[in-house]
Amino acid sequence: MSEKKISRRSFVKGFAASFVSLAGLGVLNACGNNSGSTPAVSTAEDASTAAASAAATEAAIGAANEAAKAAGLTFTPGTYEATAKGISSDVKVTMTFDETSITDVKVDTSGETPDIGGKISDSVAQMILDGQTADIDAISGATVTSEAVKKAAADCISQASGQQISLSEDSASTGSDWLGTKPEIADGDLTETIDTKLLICGLGTGGWAAALTAADTGIETLVIEKKETPTNIREDIGGIDSKWQKETIKTMPNLAIDKMDALEDIVRYGTGYVDYNLIKVWTNESGELVDWIGGILEDSGKYFMQHEASVGDTRYPERDKAYATGHSPHKTEEYAEDSEVTTSSVFTEYCEKAGNVKFKFSTAIVELIQDGSGKVTGVIAQDMTDNHYIKINAENVLMATGGYATNTDMMNALQPMTQEMKVQCRIGSTADGSGIKAMLWAGGKMDPIHESMMFNRCAVKPDETAGYKTTGEWFWFGEQPFLKVNLKGERFCNESGPYEFMLHSMEMQPGHTYCDIFDANNKEYTEQFQEVGCCRLWPFDNDAISNRDYDSCWASNEDLIEKGYIIKADTLEELAEGLNIPVDTFVETVERYNELCKKGKDEDYGKAPHRLTPVDTAPFYGVRTVAWHLTTLDGIRINTNMQVIDENGDPIEGLYATGDCSGGFFANNYPNLFTGLACGRTMTFARHAVNFISGK
Repeated sequence: MSEKKISRRSFVKGFAASFVSLAGLGVLNACGNNSGSTPAVSTAEDASTAAASAAATEAAIGAANEAAKAAGLTFTPGTYEATAKGISSDVKVTMTFDETSITDVKVDTSGETPDIGGKISDSVAQMILDGQTADIDAISGATVTSEAVKKAAADCISQASGQQISLSEDSASTGSDWLGTKPEIADGDLTETIDTKLLICGLGTGGWAAALTAADTGIETLVIEKKETPTNIREDIGGIDSKWQKETIKTMPNLAIDKMDALEDIVRYGTGYVDYNLIKVWTNESGELVDWIGGILEDSGKYFMQHEASVGDTRYPERDKAYATGHSPHKTEEYAEDSEVTTSSVFTEYCEKAGNVKFKFSTAIVELIQDGSGKVTGVIAQDMTDNHYIKINAENVLMATGGYATNTDMMNALQPMTQEMKVQCRIGSTADGSGIKAMLWAGGKMDPIHESMMFNRCAVKPDETAGYKTTGEWFWFGEQPFLKVNLKGERFCNESGPYEFMLHSMEMQPGHTYCDIFDANNKEYTEQFQEVGCCRLWPFDNDAISNRDYDSCWASNEDLIEKGYIIKADTLEELAEGLNIPVDTFVETVERYNELCKKGKDEDYGKAPHRLTPVDTAPFYGVRTVAWHLTTLDGIRINTNMQVIDENGDPIEGLYATGDCSGGFFANNYPNLFTGLACGRTMTFARHAVNFISGK
């Protein structure tokens, strides 16, 4: 079979772009609710699904044939199929050919993330029909699925044409033009108008706190969300001086938190690129936030709250101090197995009872509307079900739209190092930066330092390394402070500390990847480690439940062994060979590490004694570990009332922001030893903003 290389640019603009539009065929769902009432519990297929699928198929076939013709390809008639690895499943493409053209295409992405790769709007197909192009990175959040579709489609063409079709990689986009220009939406294109007092854009952690506060204040509120359903709040809510925390401190006074110490430590993590006064809002108001949101959950009878009481083994002071700020909601026994009960369902009921908060799903913000003075007076949004534009007039707009983790151009331009450390994973942010861009177009100012929240909880196979084009598997065990070696088999840092300290050390190593190494005694070691926060695998010191326990985590590890991610071996030599790292160097590294463990003193990197655990009992385990990218943390600057500020530090009237689309709180590192800090910050700020808007 001869080989025909099609460059990324020409292939994407011709053939491959057509298949991007098909990435949701067979799983494209109609919206269950976008009428401005309550959140939909599920979605259902309807006639629009078939129509969208047919339109996309016709457009794809037409574009594909044009590309094939331009490439001078002929085919052996028949039907061919191929698969390629997507974000969480194998994507399947089936193509039928006659001698000169492609006559049918089917794409199955049913195993992909429903709101991302599993569903891509038929608007892309329409763009192809109109003769435009669709570079895969322009499909927000669907990069991995779309790449898989392209690879599988190229395989089908190779089979049918008898020529090896390969996608040559041009240099990656630097994303230098990521902001673009503000869209121009003509008045005649606005086919719906809505009026409200308060508009909240985004219904996740920040949007829920804002909506619930609005329900309490009575202000007329509309919440728009681009997805078909809301996002549940995160499991850990960080706060100081909640009633649950105060109860714990009665018997564990060492867990008391000095607010000034906390403030200074967060500033230290951000190396000063933060707003002291914003951090003070969190230290002073987060306790009340936790009491309030926890009260709503407990009053429902479906949840109970627990304070996560642990700061590690204080016999061995470490470089980085832990703070017992975490609070987690857990389902009551009666509702523990009820999948219909979620934090979102409880919050929906609360808002319904209040009666003043309405929801509109499958509705994405396009741009902010401003009057002659610059005051924000609403937004132009787009209904994702039929793409019509909506003018929403509002006295105040609160942005809770998240960061830009799935926007490849923004990530390449603003966080190239993050792109080197991360891999694609089925669990993570779906935010595409649209809210941030809208605020920049309105005159907002962005953080000078660009930062992400990353945990060392993803694994790649022994022949893979980190990088945003690689797809990995979730590896919760990765944060345990076991021995870690680089791809040369060498230990390179203190494995105990904040997640991103470990990852930043990894960035300095070959391939931006390291190997976790542990042995048959790992279970007892995970208890000995006395971890804090969400990586803890054992009950907290007050018997509060951990996010995950050891047994469930190890069950996941067994699955990773079966899939070839974790290597299990009877000897260290076999383990090194399985991980594709130098055998002799690795064995010497383990022997040296075991010597330090026996001494009880890390003379090389200073790891605390209780976290020095030998690797001396077979079977031995190893896995290549990389970064799990949860979200971006740099955003648009705000003042202490959450008003978006401009380049002069002055507020843009009518515009507020909270959560990952807002800035001023994090830089350079995420302080994960403050359990639940990002979530607590987001919810505290959302509540503060709505109370300020309401005059409370």
